[in-house]
Amino acid sequence: MSLHKSEQPHICILDAFTTQPGDLNWDSLKTLGNLDVFDRTKPEQVVERARGKEILITNKVLLTRKILDALPDCKLICLLSTGTNAVDLEACKEREIPVCNIPSYSTDSVAELVFALLLDWARGVRPHAEAVREGAWTRHEDFCFTLSPQVELKGKTLGLVGFGDIAQAVARIARGFGLQVSAFTPHPEGKPDLGQRFVSLDEIFSTSDIVSLHCPLTDETEQLIDQTRLNEMKKGAVLINTGRGGLLDESAVAEALESGQLGAALLDVLSTEPPKADNPLLTAPHTVITPHIAWATRAARQRLIGILTGNVEAFLNGKPENVVNGV
Repeated sequence: MSLHKSEQPHICILDAFTTQPGDLNWDSLKTLGNLDVFDRTKPEQVVERARGKEILITNKVLLTRKILDALPDCKLICLLSTGTNAVDLEACKEREIPVCNIPSYSTDSVAELVFALLLDWARGVRPHAEAVREGAWTRHEDFCFTLSPQVELKGKTLGLVGFGDIAQAVARIARGFGLQVSAFTPHPEGKPDLGQRFVSLDEIFSTSDIVSLHCPLTDETEQLIDQTRLNEMKKGAVLINTGRGGLLDESAVAEALESGQLGAALLDVLSTEPPKADNPLLTAPHTVITPHIAWATRAARQRLIGILTGNVEAFLNGKPENVVNGV
């Protein structure tokens, strides 16, 4: 399928708010077609809003085979994300609809949050600062006090599951902290030498003081971190997940935190977002959870919109870019 730029396509963004909550704009897209922007779209609203639109843009709104059957005018789907879980890629391929994602826009932002979480665990800056504000230091008889063990990162082993762009950025930062970096990837060939040591997945879990997940969510990696893997980890090790919530068996992780087998879970993602109130990780000890914000710096979102605009323009020029379904 193709559509020439001069035809002024109808473009629809189904869930725009998290990408552009008011501090940026969609002006670059408006130059390419007639743009409809919806902050949020409920499942029952998708077909009505997307009907007659040639270009659909989604982040988390699902575009299933059934929905696509009701949208014969669709010629391009663009994701507001790197992940592709929201779209039925096979159904799009059958209909010759290219699906384009946004690669590498948030690499540095996500890597920075990994260390924000890690430093929060290691030094407890936030609870100590809150205690000072509440008067605890003023009342104390000593010149200093600690509310949690103060952990030095230098010399500890950081295990990276996956070694794509984000994991590589994490590895570069880790060198500055003096961490020893191990990494697992099914395809280590051609990867840059950043001081990491490539090891097996089993060795990542058995030897790392800190394990950080940077692999995609697939049938093979769903609930990768289960009771068996948790039992393989060093007692008291730290788990970081800024990838996808589905990588964890959340009940097993909560149990490992309760027992002390897992020292801490530092998470930016959960299996269901927003989480259900009964998610066991919300009340598990030694857990820090942020609401999927690793990607959300202004700089990263500005890059996202720029790449998105480029994806639409490339399609209109007959040369689609960042296509993930082989069309």
